Amino acid sequence: MAAATATLQSREIPPTRAPEPAVESNPQMEITYTGNTGNDMGISTMGFRATKYNPSEWHESNYAKYYQSFVDRDSAERVRHEGKRTRNETEATTNNTQADVTKKLGERCKDIEFWKSELEREIRDVIDETDLLLAQKKRLENAMRATEIPLHIATDNLNCRQRRLGVDLVQDDVEISLLKEVEIINNVRDLLQNTIAQAEKQIRLNRDAKQNLEMDWSDKKEALEIDTGCGVLRNHHTNKQFYDGAAKFEEIQSTPESWAQYSHDNIARGEHERMASIQLRTLIDNVIEDTSRDMREQCDTVDVNFQKRVTEMEDAKAKLEENLKKVCGEIAQQEKNIDDLKAAIRAKEDPLKVAQTRLNSRTYRPNVELCRDPVQYALVGEVNEICQSIDALKNQLNQAENSLKDLQDNRMSLEKEISIKKNSIFIDRDKCMTVRTRYPSTTKIQGYQ
Repeated sequence: MAAATATLQSREIPPTRAPEPAVESNPQMEITYTGNTGNDMGISTMGFRATKYNPSEWHESNYAKYYQSFVDRDSAERVRHEGKRTRNETEATTNNTQADVTKKLGERCKDIEFWKSELEREIRDVIDETDLLLAQKKRLENAMRATEIPLHIATDNLNCRQRRLGVDLVQDDVEISLLKEVEIINNVRDLLQNTIAQAEKQIRLNRDAKQNLEMDWSDKKEALEIDTGCGVLRNHHTNKQFYDGAAKFEEIQSTPESWAQYSHDNIARGEHERMASIQLRTLIDNVIEDTSRDMREQCDTVDVNFQKRVTEMEDAKAKLEENLKKVCGEIAQQEKNIDDLKAAIRAKEDPLKVAQTRLNSRTYRPNVELCRDPVQYALVGEVNEICQSIDALKNQLNQAENSLKDLQDNRMSLEKEISIKKNSIFIDRDKCMTVRTRYPSTTKIQGYQ
């Protein structure tokens, strides 16, 4: 092995080789044992190696371990010194970087606070303008309030009449006149309604702009709280932990330019909608006017048609009730007829039992006495006659039951139709005509009240 040249950082001298002992020459390079090799030692008396090493190999092995220990200690000491230097450098770098990031967080918080205050100002302005526009919309609604009750009454009449059942759900003169009444009222309301629609649209735009501003403000507030918390977070705090994969850029992250532009666009849109709202309020001041139509005449026409229709349905209901009374009477008679037929059938059971019992008893006559005498023929004829009578009665009973079923079905149909007529009369007379008594006067329709 080559001489050691490495030196430890602590100036330790590397180990030196031990002098090799003199070994008697052996041409076969083997150590032979020449002592007592009797059988009591249990080994061979001939020269041998037996996997043992010579002294020079033993010294060489020891030196190799000394030197390897020296090399490993030297390497470990170098690693320790390098680790200390790296710790000092990384600690300084980490502290400087953390201080720089903390400074940038403070600057970021100031930027967020600026845009947050701008958003708050615009939100207040949009809210104030929306309140003024809502007041103008209320003025429009007051102007057309006189037409709301007639429209509600006509619409309610149409909706109520949709609950008519069966054949009564017909497009009669009443429904046609109600539809015409709704058309007339809507023509009166068109101008004011269009203006209200514009106001509602602008209010929605104002609220959408306010919502965007509030969402942006909320995001700014949350981001400010997060960045403020990040700015005050220090190494000695306990609310910190490892987050794998946190050091990465999200695909949806914005840039500082797009971030500022987003808030600027929201504020600009809020200002735009606010200016449009101011112009609309000025227009509303010039648009409000009263309009009047002759709705009372159509209302009278509807009332006349209602009264005529109720009279027709009451007449039809009276005729249906008369027929129902007759059908119920026939049902009672038919039920009595069925009971009589069933009683007649039951009355045939005892004679049939007697005849069949006689026939059965006569089968036990012995030998030649088992004769087909006139009595046998008479008994067989009696059984057949009784069975035919029962069949005839059952046939009549079946016809009577079918007839009763038809009568009951007819009764149910009449009762259902009467119920439909009652429902229609209730809807037209008690619901619709009662509601129409609250129809506003001509003075109120013209907007004087």
